[in-house]
Amino acid sequence: MSDQIKFVLDETQIPKSWYNIAADLPKPLPPVLHPGTKQPVGPADLEPLFPMALILQEVSAERTIDIPEPIRDVYRMWRPTPLIRARRLEQALGTPAKIYFKYEGVSPAGSHKPNTAVAQAWYNKEQGVKRLSTETGAGQWGSALAFAGALFGIDVTVFQVRVSYDQKPYRRALIETYGARCIASPSKETESGRAILAKDPNSPGSLGIAISEAVEMAAKDPAVKYSLGSVLNHVLLHQTVNGQEAIKQFELAGDDPDVVIGCTGGGSNFSGLAFPFLGLQLRGGKKRRFIAVEPAACPSLTRGKYAYDFGDTAHLTPLVKMHTLGSTFIPPGFHAGGLRYHGMAPLVSHLHELGLIEARAYHQKTCFDAGVQFARCEGIVPAPEATHAVRGAIDEALRCKREGRAETILFNMSGHGHFDMAAYIAYFEGKLIDQHYDEGELAMALAGLPSLAA
Repeated sequence: MSDQIKFVLDETQIPKSWYNIAADLPKPLPPVLHPGTKQPVGPADLEPLFPMALILQEVSAERTIDIPEPIRDVYRMWRPTPLIRARRLEQALGTPAKIYFKYEGVSPAGSHKPNTAVAQAWYNKEQGVKRLSTETGAGQWGSALAFAGALFGIDVTVFQVRVSYDQKPYRRALIETYGARCIASPSKETESGRAILAKDPNSPGSLGIAISEAVEMAAKDPAVKYSLGSVLNHVLLHQTVNGQEAIKQFELAGDDPDVVIGCTGGGSNFSGLAFPFLGLQLRGGKKRRFIAVEPAACPSLTRGKYAYDFGDTAHLTPLVKMHTLGSTFIPPGFHAGGLRYHGMAPLVSHLHELGLIEARAYHQKTCFDAGVQFARCEGIVPAPEATHAVRGAIDEALRCKREGRAETILFNMSGHGHFDMAAYIAYFEGKLIDQHYDEGELAMALAGLPSLAA
């Protein structure tokens, strides 16, 4: 028997609907508020940015939402993704635990992001939209939306956080290969970008700034819609194809996870794997532990405040209640650019407040230690973001070793690191350092949270 065991479904078993955890929440999600009136937003308030079909998904309380067949047709290019038991890693750790990972790096763009990019592009095409604007950190989301835009004939403009634009030229090249335009953010192309550059011409940028630029482009041009790669309910919804497949694959394996782990920046890949399992629990099924792993240099769940805040730096977006470090917070330039966001998805934040999920923060060196160990055991080089989930899984397996517990651990290998080898070069040369945010800047950003009447 091979040391590595794959549990693979055929394409007829790609889910036919997305799972909406809002239907099973023990307490409803706080409403989204209009930035001007501070009153709950309605669908009309979001129409300048999104097609109506996605707005209706955003506010839906239905447990399942059908996946249109044209989207499932594209999913067949890489879905279902494999569930793999990491036996070599188990042996290296000497743990009685069983470790499984769901490998989303088999998608054309190399990560989980096309699960929602394809859906968003299709719904925009159906409404006649010809152009999309978006932001990206490390570039996984930007390349995924560029890929989806190419499939459906939509022009895509990507504002990439400047530090990642400089760190990851190959990810930028992939975005351009798919036909999208990639712009370093902050840029001179928008008012919000120019305002940031006027204050700091050498600004490293942030996802909050890049979101401001992309939202501004869409808000000012009726021909352009905005597309977001994480955080919002409909984005997390689309990712649940992953967890639904994993449930079926564990039935094939004759096993069932006790611990489910994902890295978290905005929250989409953690949610995509965890929410279907958590939904089973909320409907009376097996109780599990769910661990969201975030970077210690941008720790929204473990250090942020649960409060209403803007999703962007220029305050162009609605107000959502989430764990936030403050919309003006600019994290240091650590390599997991996809996790450098000041806020956490409202759904993930809400579940954390309800005590249904745990949060853990790690610095990047220990994550790269785990990523290298995983690569040497299992042959897959994780993206810097995914190394956080690997670190969490290894630590849980070592806990099982100390306690003599044969638990089953599942984590999301959300993407490969083939476009991130510069980070690994820095690691092997001893140049990869743990980066720390400024406590004073965090305090200032939190002090600037919007004030709302009780």
